[in-house]
Amino acid sequence: MGLDALAAACCVLPVLLALLAVRFAYVLWRSGQPSSRSPTAGLRCLIVLGSGGHTAEMMNIVTALQKDRFTPRYYVAALTDNMSLQKAQVYEQSLIQVESGEKIIKNAHFMQIYRSREIFCNGPGTCFPLCVCAFVLKVLGLGWSSIFYIESIARVKKLSLSGLLLYKLRIADQFYVQWPQLQQKYPRAYYAGRLM
Repeated sequence: MGLDALAAACCVLPVLLALLAVRFAYVLWRSGQPSSRSPTAGLRCLIVLGSGGHTAEMMNIVTALQKDRFTPRYYVAALTDNMSLQKAQVYEQSLIQVESGEKIIKNAHFMQIYRSREIFCNGPGTCFPLCVCAFVLKVLGLGWSSIFYIESIARVKKLSLSGLLLYKLRIADQFYVQWPQLQQKYPRAYYAGRLM
């Protein structure tokens, strides 16, 4: 019986590896393509906040989003970062609508990580493992999240480590820089201009 199981494993393993390789190639090809989803449908969005200036930059980017399109929004920060989530909560509180005398909190979640369709990040170290996890889920066919990386405006001449890894490994679907010399140095990046 041991030889039969070994023979079956020898037959199944190459097929599984081939399927995984095909899926990996498909994900690399499909990443960066325009979305096939309806532009009017709400898109779940994961926003990665980091300490220091990363949160201020990301909150400036979030304020420019179409709130009705990128909804619900899930905010994630490291356990050691208490200030970032507070800033996001203050911002989301400012969006509360009052309907018939009752406050209605719309589409903001904090601290919990959900499977999201869109991930926006701008350079904190906490964004890299989340993006890798989203990419692995894509390869395995368990979920498809588009990753939008916006390099910090502080990065003028070279990318941050998170940005460099996401760029070189082709994990980010859309990669934006805020300085033209970075776009020249990294041709797959999109020059977005100053977003702050």
